[in-house]
Amino acid sequence: MNIAITGGTGFLGSLLTEHLLSKGHYVYILTRNSEGRQNKDRLEHVEWLTENAHPEKELQNIDAFINLAGASINQRWTPSAKRKILQSRIEATQETYRIMKALDPTPSVLINASAVGYYGTSKTEVFTEENGPAEQNFLQKVCDRWEQEAIKAEDLGVRTVRARFGIILSTEEGALPRMMLPYKLFAGGPVGSGKQWFSWIHVKDVINMIEFALENNHASGPMNVTAPHPYRMKDFGKELGKVMNRPHWAPAPAFALKTALGEMSVLILEGQKVLPKQAEAWGYSFSYPELRPALEDIVGK
Repeated sequence: MNIAITGGTGFLGSLLTEHLLSKGHYVYILTRNSEGRQNKDRLEHVEWLTENAHPEKELQNIDAFINLAGASINQRWTPSAKRKILQSRIEATQETYRIMKALDPTPSVLINASAVGYYGTSKTEVFTEENGPAEQNFLQKVCDRWEQEAIKAEDLGVRTVRARFGIILSTEEGALPRMMLPYKLFAGGPVGSGKQWFSWIHVKDVINMIEFALENNHASGPMNVTAPHPYRMKDFGKELGKVMNRPHWAPAPAFALKTALGEMSVLILEGQKVLPKQAEAWGYSFSYPELRPALEDIVGK
């Protein structure tokens, strides 16, 4: 397949690119700065979202688009940061739509990133792709707006999958390295109430689920990219401590995290229990459905 990826130079995009190249696909990475980016066999970098960029002229016979672009949410949510988080996702998705509309033939599939933040937060509800949000907060509104832009691709006849990512487990980036630090210092323990749900996913399953969605024509609509067995935060911490051979005892009070992180503390102090009902119904088989083996593979190396 000829696959165009936005956000392809980021953490997840880089891993996905390597995986797709290893499977023999051709990958075109859309980037704001293609200068200095080394093209190689079956990999090209294409300028986009700059004044003189016309990526549609450099993309030929594209079979699929994967849109991962957007400013990181792992920053203090100041008013300007919140605008950037939202606008970067809307801008990238609108430009993805414009490019696909300009291409002939039209790509057959779009995998558009989203997040389980779409569902809002809840300590009691269980969310599948059939559910709407439990409550509205900043992340829920961002995900909703993001997905509304992505859905427009269906008007072009493009099969569209909205990949709602859970907390991706990797020691390279994301939440896990921050969670590991206090355990390394023998100061790990419950975060906040510990009752909040933690809907996790091994990074290898993230890559494999995206590939699965690309290759299976019956995959369409929202897809929760989460493992089938979410954990409450206190239990996740216990498992992490066991794998790291560290105690789980020193609580991190909610007020301290709110003071340190501001509104972004919702990522840690609140959560949602999300199940991958649709992916399982489509026939996806998880490499790491259980938490302990996943942590052992990532942390225990």
